[in-house]
Amino acid sequence: MSKKQASAGTIDPPASFEEAMAELQQLVARMESGDLPLEASVAAYQRGSTLVKYCAAQLEKVDSQVKVLEGDMLKPFAADLEDDA
Repeated sequence: MSKKQASAGTIDPPASFEEAMAELQQLVARMESGDLPLEASVAAYQRGSTLVKYCAAQLEKVDSQVKVLEGDMLKPFAADLEDDA
């Protein structure tokens, strides 16, 4: 997270799932390094939480889209095993 974002109090949403994941990985690495001061750690945690929620929402959307595209073709995994037997 840049100083500009933190000082302005606004944080830009990620442009894509991949961008969010990359930023999240960077945040985790910075936090795990132990080099961040307390305030920066809290800000990084808040941003990370926002990114996790964004990624989860994107995955849910994709899951819904796949279910619509697959329609009746989706079957429980256990049923697939029984069919093969």
